[in-house]
Amino acid sequence: MAAVAQTAEARARKDVANRWLLSAPALIIILFAAIGPLFIVLVYSFLAPGPYGDVKWEFSWDGWTSVLFQRDIFDETLSFADAHLSIFWRSVKLSLATTVITLIVGFPTAYFIATRRERDRDIWLFLITIPFWTNLLIRTFAVLEIIRNEGIVNKLLIGIGLTDTPIQMLFTDFAIMIGMVYVYLPLMVLPLYASMEKLDFRLVEAGYDLYATRFNVLRRIIFPLVKPGVIAGSILVFIPSLGAYVTPSILGGGKNLMIGNLIELQFGQGRNWPLGAALSIALMVVVMITLLVYVRNAGAGGEQHHG
Repeated sequence: MAAVAQTAEARARKDVANRWLLSAPALIIILFAAIGPLFIVLVYSFLAPGPYGDVKWEFSWDGWTSVLFQRDIFDETLSFADAHLSIFWRSVKLSLATTVITLIVGFPTAYFIATRRERDRDIWLFLITIPFWTNLLIRTFAVLEIIRNEGIVNKLLIGIGLTDTPIQMLFTDFAIMIGMVYVYLPLMVLPLYASMEKLDFRLVEAGYDLYATRFNVLRRIIFPLVKPGVIAGSILVFIPSLGAYVTPSILGGGKNLMIGNLIELQFGQGRNWPLGAALSIALMVVVMITLLVYVRNAGAGGEQHHG
């Protein structure tokens, strides 16, 4: 018996070693391609800025201090960096608004596709994924052409007599939000559809048979069952919209910056790489904390519902 146990233990150790050996290439790629660059950015955030960009290899807290504070050029006193805080707030506000609007629009869209005949679903999914075939820059310029002062929307409003002069929509937070909703809507629809496709619609019919209203069926049956799709879609939309760069640059006109534009500015014209690195790490930490809180609360809500 002892010999059999030793043989089994040796086989188990060999199996574990083989698994680590097979996983080694992927782990090495992850280490150098993902963790490595992040580590470099983290190191840069604790260094001093160079005179023409780059960094000086001197330890400094100035990068992290400048994330929330600015130093007076005369007496070097610290005060809140109002510009940075306003950009942070604009980024979070527009990202949350984009997530909510894409959910409001994407939920009925996914439900519509999931309730079609099986042979028709592929056509609708094909139409949803068409924007992915086009470069993000081109899609953003398409939105610009639609909402600019001489664009389709303003011409239509003037043509039907709702306004005499063009409405200034371009270079505003509204324009950025519209652009991000258009760009990231498919990322909300697809996870919702994946959840709704597995939904047993006999439960919906049972709810109607028990005289439940449409709203109660949606709130008590459909929404709890597709909550994983809601969580996945919200994550897929919120994270890229929070760090968006191209859409705010074009539709915001360089005046309505988001955190991605601020980071690029520090690595470019600002020539303050430590501040740009600190902003990047701070953004990543904020996203991670937000996701952990969101997923834990959503999971706790799901457990209470099933309980």
